Amino acid sequence: MRDIAVFSGSAHPVLADEVCAHLGVPLSPVRVSRFANDCLEVQLRANCRERDVFLVQPLVKPVQEHLVELLLMCDAARGASAGRITVVLPHYSYARSDKKDAPRISLGGRLVADLLVAAGAGRVLAMTLHSPQVHGFFPVPVDHLHALRELAAHFRRYDLSRATVVSPDLGNAKEAAAFARLLGARVAAGAKQRFADGRVSVSAVIGDVAGRDVIVLDDEIAGGSTVLELLDRLREQGPRTIRLACTHGLFASGALGRLGEQPDVLEIVCTNTVPVPAGDHTEKLRVLSIAPALAEAVRRIHNGESVSALFDAPAAD
Repeated sequence: MRDIAVFSGSAHPVLADEVCAHLGVPLSPVRVSRFANDCLEVQLRANCRERDVFLVQPLVKPVQEHLVELLLMCDAARGASAGRITVVLPHYSYARSDKKDAPRISLGGRLVADLLVAAGAGRVLAMTLHSPQVHGFFPVPVDHLHALRELAAHFRRYDLSRATVVSPDLGNAKEAAAFARLLGARVAAGAKQRFADGRVSVSAVIGDVAGRDVIVLDDEIAGGSTVLELLDRLREQGPRTIRLACTHGLFASGALGRLGEQPDVLEIVCTNTVPVPAGDHTEKLRVLSIAPALAEAVRRIHNGESVSALFDAPAAD
């Protein structure tokens, strides 16, 4: 593939390297250095002039460090006369800051979008944003992928005749319903309430899960408190089996270990949009690669082809 340059920040170079392997292009080198006053400097160490530049960087912990790194990468590409700059955001953590639900609260999702565009981003490729309205925060084109096809291909290996997809809350119910359609399964949702002090309560599960094979689907699992609450409500109704699935497996503060210790959780499935936290492990974890989907989207963007067509055909098993 000609006239394309792919660079990676330090957040997830393994994913960027895998994307490049599927594209058949080299991952161009980046030098990140730090001045004595703690400021970062980024140098893109490959020619960018009039090239289609893709910058791969999920916003994961430390989020602010990786964000500034990405902004500097955008600025460096723009200063190097890149023909177009596409930011590839496998995980946009600031998408959670998407609404004004308290007085004098910041809207980080919109602010960070503005910063990326001001730094030079001309297009954004994202994966499973926390809410669809985040599209509107970007004044440049956004291609929004999801991992439902990859997750569905994994779960089709099981007997799904008694499967029910459960969303932890009503806000994610639309995505859960789409996933259930891919599997030919039923759908249910938790009635969740989040309190000001950060506590989460799931008061009930709306839908039939008794004696069913439950697949809990969320966009991301961070601290795991919502899933643990949901598991308590599910147990009250007596499901036959329980599996967990998400796109972004953040698993903060030992969440992966806590979820893996649940005896009735048979499997925890996520994708590699973010790196699995070091030192946190369970044999129940299955990590699916979304690199082929990202690589195909990059190829289509570069060639001016439809990215939405990626969702027209089912993923291969």
